[in-house]
Amino acid sequence: MTDLADLTHRILDAARRAGAHDADAVAVQGTSIAIDVRQGQLEKAERSEGIDVGLRVLLGQRQACVSSSDSRPEALAAMAERAVAMAREAPADPTVGLAEAAQLAQVTDTTDLELYDPSPEPDPAALQDAALRAEAAALQNPGLSQVSETSAGYGRRQVHMAATNGFSGGYARSDIGLSCVAISGTGTGMERDYDYDSRIFQTDMRSPEEIGRTAAARAVERAGSRRPRTGAYPVLFDERIASSLIGHLVQAINGSAIARGASFLRDASGTQVLPAGMNLTEDPHRPRAFGSRRFDAEGLPTQTRAWVQDGVLTGWVLDLATGRKLGMPSTANASRGTGAPPSPSVTNLALTQGTASRDDLIAQMGTGLLVTSMIGSTINPNTGDYSRGAAGFWVQNGEIAYPVNECTIAGNLRDMWRGMIAANDARPHLSRVVPSLLVEGLTLAGD
Repeated sequence: MTDLADLTHRILDAARRAGAHDADAVAVQGTSIAIDVRQGQLEKAERSEGIDVGLRVLLGQRQACVSSSDSRPEALAAMAERAVAMAREAPADPTVGLAEAAQLAQVTDTTDLELYDPSPEPDPAALQDAALRAEAAALQNPGLSQVSETSAGYGRRQVHMAATNGFSGGYARSDIGLSCVAISGTGTGMERDYDYDSRIFQTDMRSPEEIGRTAAARAVERAGSRRPRTGAYPVLFDERIASSLIGHLVQAINGSAIARGASFLRDASGTQVLPAGMNLTEDPHRPRAFGSRRFDAEGLPTQTRAWVQDGVLTGWVLDLATGRKLGMPSTANASRGTGAPPSPSVTNLALTQGTASRDDLIAQMGTGLLVTSMIGSTINPNTGDYSRGAAGFWVQNGEIAYPVNECTIAGNLRDMWRGMIAANDARPHLSRVVPSLLVEGLTLAGD
């Protein structure tokens, strides 16, 4: 295993020798395994290992980023020289720059966040066995036509970041996952659905049999889907896809969009965007959550904050550069890969849950649509107008009546968010803990 802390500091040394005024570097070393099975046979087995390094150099108000998978000393020197040459030609930007030393995180140990499973890497044969068990369990459902794909995977990676302002910190992450996609019906009457699980710790995974059975049951439930009626109806977004509504909110309060004036929420800070009593909270320190981290990609300490408090929007998601553009401090939300400069993004989110179950909301909605899957997306960033293809189940008199597909739901996100009613069914281990959400009065385009 390469010493990534030493590697990032060698990259910084190369940048200084090449003429950089300031620089930061990131190194990622990882292993991934991917297994696909179909019809009881192994269809694909892939394993990859490698190191990726990224360097950002600054010459006054000019910056450039380069990346490489070659960590030899001569390659690092060439990368640094190339980055400095690029920076000399880059346009000046008064908002670029590293954090001040006083802003940097003092605690970088992530052990308590449990981001890495120390148990041995699973054998590819064990991943294949799990996928085969999920497929076999799905095929036990007599209403199923086929299992189109079953996949199992594992990954682990070490990350280290360092900068000329004195920051140096790293962490390890691991993940394991299993998914099954099932199909009911034949020809033009085919309907597909899925189930999956993805965790940091292998012992937290649901059983392959449960995943296969659930995927099959969902696909069979969708057999005989037809288009719903056209009109204005309440729509219940199932927990599996409800987080997309919150994703649109997060995109609209991203500092990059705000700084460009390209968000319909650009004047909404301090105003009501969700129902009273509803909070949207970010917790980057939640154990065993994929988004957790002690410091952001610029070395600033992360913290828990409410982006929406009692329904009121509290501010923007910022890194250092977007904060400078808006005359605000960073919210320690910088993220980055090896080939690009930092940009704002959120970590773990949780939306206030309600007291009603999903079934309670189905009964409450009377007649309308339960959406379980969505395709396509047309979101007007300047107005919040929303239109997406959807499939799910028609609800009649408070009960699920029949499956539906090939319909479009439309509305305006501002109105949708302010009228949402939350269920109590969010899965707590996900990075985005969002329950099923009932939205009144959306326009459905079907038959």
